[in-house]
Amino acid sequence: MPSKVRVLIVDDSSIVRRALKRELDLQPGIEVIGTAPDPYIARDKIVNLKPDVITLDIEMPRMDGLTFLRKLMKHYPIPTIIVSSLTPKGCETALACLEAGAVDVLSKPGESYTIGDMAAQLGTVIRAAAKAQIKKTPLAGDEPRRRQSGKSMIETTHKVIALGASTGGTEALRAVLCTLPKQTPGIVITQHMPAGFTTAFAERLDGLCAIEVREAADGDAVVPGLALLAPGDKHTRLARDGARYIVRVGGGPRVCRHRPSVEVLFESTAEYAGRNAMGVIMTGMGSDGARGLKSMREAGAVTVAQDERSCIVFGMPREAIEAGGAAIVSPLDDISARIVEFARGKLRAKAA
Repeated sequence: MPSKVRVLIVDDSSIVRRALKRELDLQPGIEVIGTAPDPYIARDKIVNLKPDVITLDIEMPRMDGLTFLRKLMKHYPIPTIIVSSLTPKGCETALACLEAGAVDVLSKPGESYTIGDMAAQLGTVIRAAAKAQIKKTPLAGDEPRRRQSGKSMIETTHKVIALGASTGGTEALRAVLCTLPKQTPGIVITQHMPAGFTTAFAERLDGLCAIEVREAADGDAVVPGLALLAPGDKHTRLARDGARYIVRVGGGPRVCRHRPSVEVLFESTAEYAGRNAMGVIMTGMGSDGARGLKSMREAGAVTVAQDERSCIVFGMPREAIEAGGAAIVSPLDDISARIVEFARGKLRAKAA
């Protein structure tokens, strides 16, 4: 019988610690081996108990979660999941935690998000995190690039790029998008994120990239030099409005347990763009997007999956590869080059 994933909960609220421990102990394959009210106590328990995964709050006494995470990743790397109240300020800090090496970010329960709902989702993330490859993602540099004004927002393009990612995807997306030139074909992105978190993520990418990055709104045109990020808790689909590509943003049931879903984006891109599209599936747990990428390939699109070595979690790309959806398997460092080749007409679709 496989051993359980051993978890340490770090949170200054005794109520949260007790509730999380109670609920996580009910999750299959998970054992909470301890809790800690602050990073100093957590440090000692990590050394003594050697957990497989820790959950970490951001706002805590004596040392904030981000500072602790940076120290932890430097001296004792361990898969870490941020569990915090995602206020606008908290979202910014959570993004910094992902940059520092956190595997994923989950919101604490609220009025419409019960502790039971959160624990089930957290349990899934914990099991994936236990297998995660904890390493620094190569980036193009930490200094934001200053974009030139006068972006071409009136052009349209017959080429569209659809990107899908989940666990580990925030840093992988940053690594890809920050190296793309301004006139890259229009991009639509689905990254699994909580509602309210995608706005801050898009703004941060926008400050770092030569292309413009913003949260998608219903009816936005997909044009060169622009990347549209699916809002948290809303599906984003590619559609057509005459000769233009646009996005449709809205609700609907969860697909592959997610909203937004990569599956929804890829299937709509296969339908409306076909051979004019490129699909890229990146690091993440589960199978969201695997069937959709296969649909894109069958429709004549160029399809790429991130390789296992460069993934934090090789779940989604593996499923896409095994389903026959990925014509190309590429290291993270090479994905932006593949996008540029596609934009210049030098990368063609391969038969499924």
